[in-house]
Amino acid sequence: MRLGILTSGGDCAGLNAVIRAVVLRAARGYGFEVVGIHEATDGLLQRPIAATVLTTESVRGILFQGGTILRTTNRGNPFSYPTPDGPRDRSQEVLEGYRALGLDALIGVGGDGSLAILRRLAVLGGWNLVGIPKTIDNDLGHTEHAVGFNTAVAVATEAVDRLHVTAASHNRVMVLEVMGRDAGHIALTAGVAGGADVILIPEIPYDIDKVCAKIEERRQMGRNFSLVVVAESVRSVSGEVSTWADAHGSVRYGGIGRLIADEIARRTGAETRVTILGHVQRGGSPVPLDRVIGSAFGVAAVDLVAQGRFDRMVAWRNRRVVDVPLAEAVASCQRVDPDDTLVHTARGLGISFGD
Repeated sequence: MRLGILTSGGDCAGLNAVIRAVVLRAARGYGFEVVGIHEATDGLLQRPIAATVLTTESVRGILFQGGTILRTTNRGNPFSYPTPDGPRDRSQEVLEGYRALGLDALIGVGGDGSLAILRRLAVLGGWNLVGIPKTIDNDLGHTEHAVGFNTAVAVATEAVDRLHVTAASHNRVMVLEVMGRDAGHIALTAGVAGGADVILIPEIPYDIDKVCAKIEERRQMGRNFSLVVVAESVRSVSGEVSTWADAHGSVRYGGIGRLIADEIARRTGAETRVTILGHVQRGGSPVPLDRVIGSAFGVAAVDLVAQGRFDRMVAWRNRRVVDVPLAEAVASCQRVDPDDTLVHTARGLGISFGD
């Protein structure tokens, strides 16, 4: 059997652990050949096709490396591919590239958007597809963990730890803006782990006066500094999402940390500073849990191929790997539940959500 693998969407730590596991399980467990497709579906659009046969030797030493040796992209939906003359449907070219590789099945590693596109291509082209969840946002449905999330949380937590020291030294309010797209999982988890005083996430509407009241309460207790962790998609005081457009016209989240900090400074007189972590959360060596989960997902995905069970996604539930219908996974967005255990924990610790 000739098995393809590609990584799609934004990069994150743990992808190379997945690739390594797929190659090792395929080669040693079943004698399958693995073809790595470069730059997601863009590799299938190139002529010659951008793909490489992966061997156990070629994946040696990549377990601890960040990023992806196959490279990736989160632009260029083949059903609406950007061109100078406007969007164009290039899906048939992708299908031709896939057929030219002579693949019997494909393992796609991505988030909800990437996996939804891959599934649409699979249905159109009759591909045998198995999905692996990857997103630092951890918002993909039906899985407790996605590859990359735990490393992103570790980076954000370290930032909170470091900001605590300088905040206390200068009696400042430090605002940390973290990624997460439309879900507050990174902000919530890192905020609890790092001992933040205020956590603002899109799932829980906040009142800036209550945020400031928390800071004043700490002052009254002799704590003249505070740490505020803000998810990038939190709305401003006026109810708007802070975004900016890049050179390609894509709209990105960013800047809410500055807006929140300015409001706090204006209302309390506190000296404020802002740190925007941005893509630092995507890079670096994966933490052990991302390596373990990535490895478990890779092995399980190859097992599904060997069993002929396709249109499935591997998932992490109750400390074990299961598989779920891919269509259900990409259709379900897993945001923070306001009644979640971690939200309850934060409140029990005295952390404010500004509500």
